[in-house]
Amino acid sequence: MDYIQKGSKNFTLTNLALFAAGFITFANLYITQPLMPQFTRDYGVTPAVASLSLSVATCMLAFSLILFGSLSEAWGRKKLMTVSIFAASILTLTLAFAPSFEVLLLLRLVQGFVFAGVPAIAMAYLGEEMEAASLGSAMGLYISGNAIGGLSGRVIMGTMTHYFNWHVGMITLGVISLIISAVFVWALPESKHFSARPLQLKALTKSLVQHIKNPGLVCLFGIGFTLMGSFVTMFNYIGFKLVEPPFNLSTAIVGWIFVVYLVGSWSSAWFGSLSDRFGRQHVLYCGIVIMLSGALLTLPNSLVVKIIGLVIFTFGFFGSHSTASGWVSAAAKQDKAQASSLYLFAYYIGSSIGGTAGGVFWTTFGWTGVVLFMASALVITFILAATIQTIKHRQIIHSEVTP
Repeated sequence: MDYIQKGSKNFTLTNLALFAAGFITFANLYITQPLMPQFTRDYGVTPAVASLSLSVATCMLAFSLILFGSLSEAWGRKKLMTVSIFAASILTLTLAFAPSFEVLLLLRLVQGFVFAGVPAIAMAYLGEEMEAASLGSAMGLYISGNAIGGLSGRVIMGTMTHYFNWHVGMITLGVISLIISAVFVWALPESKHFSARPLQLKALTKSLVQHIKNPGLVCLFGIGFTLMGSFVTMFNYIGFKLVEPPFNLSTAIVGWIFVVYLVGSWSSAWFGSLSDRFGRQHVLYCGIVIMLSGALLTLPNSLVVKIIGLVIFTFGFFGSHSTASGWVSAAAKQDKAQASSLYLFAYYIGSSIGGTAGGVFWTTFGWTGVVLFMASALVITFILAATIQTIKHRQIIHSEVTP
């Protein structure tokens, strides 16, 4: 059937292209995260309000994923991803000239809409074009692009803000993103196993409902919600902690804290390979426990211990997300883009709700409250993962997706 196999030229080109797409999407999505303490000073807003610069984008992204996943079933994968990454890059350039915080939020809302053209479609593309034995590795490499992109956007913004200003950072990242977008267009092979179908909203709605009726998939959607809610909470508010006494770190240094994302780039690919060998269930358990351990390690008032905790937490998150997202793509035997869209819908709604709710815990209870909030979310994640093992439903229990 001419599926893409690990070790082939097309495998390399596909992973280069989707790594680039993931890089652009997540470098631009998270550019405001290291700027939140700056926004509280510049605009006189609370940490929770400053977090809206990220939450409005992720919330719009979540709702738009359903639309873009459905559109891609009719219009094709590569075309929509191309439009998405170019539009996102141009909007980042536009953000540099936003005259007020309100205009910035409006532009971020629009940007959240166009971001949706990559995540669910990329996962569906891999599910369709990759050989089954190579899917875990390919998914892990794609998510590693997300990690590197998220890291790069934050580091660029933190550094440019410290030495120049955040406007210069936006322009720099926008230009870099446009260049990388051209690499994506050149490298990604056209789909060979995609069959376009007319855009029929009634049929598409029916298939979405079928996914929601599948209890195993619903558990995976819940896992995406709680994983991302805890992860975004960690990185939204760790900066507030580190710029305060006794640490008093600069914006540039806080931006470089996100270099811990490098371990996520490695762990996502490694966990993907492990899930192919040992089964997704057990690998997911390990990832959740690693995240919880890392979160608890950020409690001591020691910078070194906090950084170690961040590294461990990040390692566990990207491994867990790689495993769960690959599971969704493998479990959905039809309408893969829609199933992936629903997973990412829950994932980014978790980011929006968790990221802003964490601000309430920070303001009310300090860093201890933030850690307890994340720990509670991770306990729920573990329970959802355990629930999948007990579900006896023929639409989700398949020999290739269970241990």
